[in-house]
Amino acid sequence: MKSLLIFDLDGTLLNTVADLAASTNYALTQCGFSIHKTDDYRFFVGNGINKLFERALPEKSRTSENILQVRNHFLQHYEFHDTDLTTPYPGVIKLLKELQASKIKLAVASNKYQQATEKLIRHFFPQITFIAVFGQREGIPTKPDSRIIHDILSIAKVKKEEVLYIGDSGVDMQTAQNAGIDAAGVTWGFRPRTELEEFSPKYIVSEAKDISEIIQ
Repeated sequence: MKSLLIFDLDGTLLNTVADLAASTNYALTQCGFSIHKTDDYRFFVGNGINKLFERALPEKSRTSENILQVRNHFLQHYEFHDTDLTTPYPGVIKLLKELQASKIKLAVASNKYQQATEKLIRHFFPQITFIAVFGQREGIPTKPDSRIIHDILSIAKVKKEEVLYIGDSGVDMQTAQNAGIDAAGVTWGFRPRTELEEFSPKYIVSEAKDISEIIQ
């Protein structure tokens, strides 16, 4: 039986891709660069905010200065539009409520910057109590580094075999491996099932309700 479930955010709890795409395209336009289709952003996100902008920029324009300029415009826009098109995935809210009622500890480990991570969790899951909500924090390496998981474990005070990490990407699966905990890859997110399979997670699930069944 698992006593702690740690969730990725973008592509796992929330479908954020349309708002991320809109704000990044706005920033690119402000800086004079071409924009991308929303679906392209499924493969741009996942390694932190600066990596998103690096991938969105033309290859020959991926300088620190350009990334910073795009970042500044993005943050100004995303702050006011981060919930315009974002929605929880089907069954996620019901799952979290059931887990909470069963006294299972819940946490979030994301590569989204900390302020936005906290804001989206408060907005979409006000009835859920998470023991930790960690995004990309200053001075802390991003996933797949396992520091974020160990920080959550230090708060939860549980054994690693009691933990399940749930995410939608290879980065998430590698993070769980690096932390020495079980992983469940979800197929409803941004990345294809084949990417999850490359890392051989213990579970691959296609619906939120499947998570309740595998943690028993």
